[in-house]
Order: sequence, then C-alpha cells, then structure tokens
Amino acid sequence: MINRHIITAIAGSLLFVAAGCKKSLDQPVLGTYQAGNYFTSVANANAAVNAAYVPLTFTDAFANEIWVLGDVASDDAVKGGLPGDQADIDNIDKFNILTSNSAVEAVWGRYYDGVSKANFVLSGLTPANTAIPDATKATLNGQAKFLRAYYYFMLTNSYGDIPLRLTVATADNLQAPAVPQAQIYAQIEKDCTDAAAALPLSWTGADLGRATKGAALTLLAKTYLFEGKYAMAAQTAQQVEALGIYNLTAKFTDNFTASTKNNTEAIFSIWHTAGLSPKQGNALNQAFAPRGPLNGYGFFQPTQSLVDNFEKNPAGVVDPRLDYTVGRAGHPYFDSPFDPSWTATGYVTKKQIQPLSEIPAATKGDGNLNVEALRFADLLLIEAEALNEAGNSAAALAPLNKIRKRARESYLYDNTLTGFGTVPAGLLPDITTTSQAQLRDIIRRERRSELALEFGRFFDIIRYGSTYAMAALRDQPNFNFTTNKFFPIPQSERSTNKLLGK
Repeated sequence: MINRHIITAIAGSLLFVAAGCKKSLDQPVLGTYQAGNYFTSVANANAAVNAAYVPLTFTDAFANEIWVLGDVASDDAVKGGLPGDQADIDNIDKFNILTSNSAVEAVWGRYYDGVSKANFVLSGLTPANTAIPDATKATLNGQAKFLRAYYYFMLTNSYGDIPLRLTVATADNLQAPAVPQAQIYAQIEKDCTDAAAALPLSWTGADLGRATKGAALTLLAKTYLFEGKYAMAAQTAQQVEALGIYNLTAKFTDNFTASTKNNTEAIFSIWHTAGLSPKQGNALNQAFAPRGPLNGYGFFQPTQSLVDNFEKNPAGVVDPRLDYTVGRAGHPYFDSPFDPSWTATGYVTKKQIQPLSEIPAATKGDGNLNVEALRFADLLLIEAEALNEAGNSAAALAPLNKIRKRARESYLYDNTLTGFGTVPAGLLPDITTTSQAQLRDIIRRERRSELALEFGRFFDIIRYGSTYAMAALRDQPNFNFTTNKFFPIPQSERSTNKLLGK
C-alpha cells in the first residue's frame, strides 16, 4: 500500500472574518507531510485547519472565479473588460462553454482543493489521535466539516452530480464516480449538523474569526432551501435568529465598507487585509474597478436588467440599494466622478470596490474589503422564501419586511442621500399580500436586489426552474435550461478520473 501523503501549500498568514470578527491565522511554511505523522501537536492541527480556509480567498481574482459562474452567467452582470481579454469569461456569459473553459477549471480545482484540505484535517484528527485534546479536536473538526460543506455546496450548485471525496486523495482513490446531487446535499447536511454541534457561538482571544455555530446553521438552512426542504429551511433559519447574536446593520453599506465590515450582520465572511506580505488583500478591488485613472480592469459590469429590478416609489425615487450597488451616470463613483466611457452597459459595480482615498491606484489589487459569504439578510430571505413555499405565507412577511425596512430607512441613517431624515413616501412599503404566488415573485425580486452582485444570482435562477430561467436569460440565445443548468465538469477531471461516468 502506498503511503498517504499530502502537499500542504500555505503562504504566510491568512486573514479572514466570521461573525464580524477579525483574525490573523499563522501558517506553517510550505511542506510535504505524511498524514499519520503530522497531527502531533495543537499547533500543527491549527495550521492544517487554517490552510483549509485559503481557497475561499480572492487574493487573485482570476484564481477564484466563482463570481463568473455565480453572476456573469446570470442576468445581473456581463464580463466587461477589453474585448478578447479573458475570453473564457465571455464564453460563460454567452453559454459557449467548453470543458476546457478556464473559469470552469478554476472553480473546480480551487474548491476541490478546499475539500482536500478539510479532508486532511478530518483524517488526522480521529478518535485514535491522542496527541490533541478531545475538546480541541472537536472544534477543529467542526471547522473542517463546515468548510467541506461550504465547498461542496458551491461545487454541486455549479456542476451538479460530482465526485464525493471524503478522504485524503491518494494514488489508490483518485478515481471516483460522480454521484447524484442528492447524495452531495446529504453529506452537506451531515457536515453542517456535525459542525453546528461542535462549534461555539463565538470565539475569543487569539481564535476570533473561525467558523461558528451560526455559520454552520445558516449554511444548513440554505442547503435545505436549495433542496426544496422548505419546512426544515425555515426552522433552521429561525434557530439562527434565536441565537440572538445577528442583526441587520442600520446601513446597507456597512457590509461593503472597510471601516464597518466587522458587524452584526456578517455571519461568515472571507477576510482580506491590505498591505501584507505575502499579499492577503482583495484583488476584486482591481478586477472590478473601471479602467483608466482608477487602475482597474473593468470586469463585472452590471446589466440594465439588474438596474430595472430595483423598485421606485410613485414619485420615481429609487430603492437606495441601487446606488449602493451600482455606479451610474449622474452619481459620483465613491470619490471619483462617473465616466460613461468606463462601461459598455452604462453601469459599474460598487460592491467589492473601495475609493481611492482608501486604496490608491498604485496598490489597487490589494483591497481591504471582506467578501460576504453568509450574511443575516440572506438568512432572513431564506426564512421568508421557505415559509412561503411551505404554505405559511403570512409568517413570511415578517422576515421579508425587515429587509425592506432596513433598505428604505437608509434615509434615516445616510446623510449623503437627498432628503436625508425622511423616508420618501411609498418607498419600499411593507408587503401585506398573503397570496403565495404573488409573494413568491416579490421575494425573488427582493432577493435579487438585496444580494445583487454577491456571486449567487445564477444559482437562484436555476433553482427557480426552467420557466423562470428561460425568461431571465431570454437575451442569451445559446442558453438551454437542460444543457446549461450546470457547468460541465472540466476536462482536467475527465482526463484523469476514468470512473467519472460523464
């Protein structure tokens, strides 16, 4: 039997946040470790868990292209950038997708790398390991199970039926068949349940920033929603609310502003910090920023369809989330005047972007913003949708209207808004209908506005079904629901995994 080895590639220190808390995680140097001999100290065990967070990060915007699969493939964004630059992203947008597509390859490789790192932890922290105290093992394994569940959630929603790898990859088990998505979801459910039981509500001291019970339960609720297990999704979302530690921020923008990124709405966020070596900053800040003096690459441009999704009151005052989310003519782009030549759609994204006063053009690719992976607003919308689909439409109104109230009350907290101090009449009023069909459409629209450009729209479109998807993507003639509801398993996997069955 070949000895089991793993290559653990870790550079410097990873910085990330969960539940709104900052954490610096020290990493070991690059090395090769025999699995049976590595987990001999708490320091080694912590380092292995820390490594499992690394694939979440966006220190290279084109190494973690979940933004391409999650939003450029949708009706919310197009590639942008220069014609011909990153052509495979444009091929995603146009649904001309080969198995060799670089974005398809990148997400597969990166997120399975996360699975592998989580499996390494779980393989080393078994009951037989007496070098690590049981209580420590429990929380480290809880983190690993949460991370594995998160990676698999993104993988199965991107690719559908995929290999389920639960052990460290070796020469003996690299070949693995694709299993039904239901089996992947079942594993996600188990991992989230186990993680929620093992993880604390919060961390203190040097451990601030790791995955928590709330993060595991939120991912579990989202998984139930995507499976159509609506009663369980609602119940689990309510468990998170009952923890009593998460709240919507007063200002929507607090979730996308560096100085307020540690807040009560952040359930699990991917932390980035500028100015470190090796680099740990958010590279999306440059990839998505306009070209020219702002030193961006101009990718990820919002669509007119997304802009039109934001509601207006009878006097024409638009949902303030529009201008928090999208840069457009007639409105400043942070501390720069908007230039229509920046974009082919008329719009640029503001999420994941910082003003030049915070990150100058010379270091544009080293941003300081987190990427919100799970936030309380998402949880409330999960609860609202699940309650409505489970036949309890009246109960769905409360979580839905919390989202709308926060949005319209931006006028009470943001003194940059014209008319600050008074909510415009008729803007984002509370929803009162209990018609399931009407409420379904309202919740879907609300979800699109609230979570716009947060890398999940395409997955929502697909789970809403063929009729919705074909309407949403009607401007993409190549889109076929049956063919394109999942991205193809990449050629690299097809070439090496002869048991794949695809």
